Amino acid sequence: MDYVTPKDKSIEWGLTQRRVEVLCDKGRIPGAYRLGRVWAIPQNAEKPIDGRTIMAKETKR
Repeated sequence: MDYVTPKDKSIEWGLTQRRVEVLCDKGRIPGAYRLGRVWAIPQNAEKPIDGRTIMAKETKR
């Protein structure tokens, strides 16, 4: 399995690098793990659903 950095995923997802790192830290990105000071994210990882949206609220029920 190939891994990418939070910077690569931030460009792909349209988020900041810091936000992607926070998502990794909170366990919202499955398969992500830390290598020293850098996060390794699976290349095929999908963007987590924003918890503020109606779609996310419907999936919690």
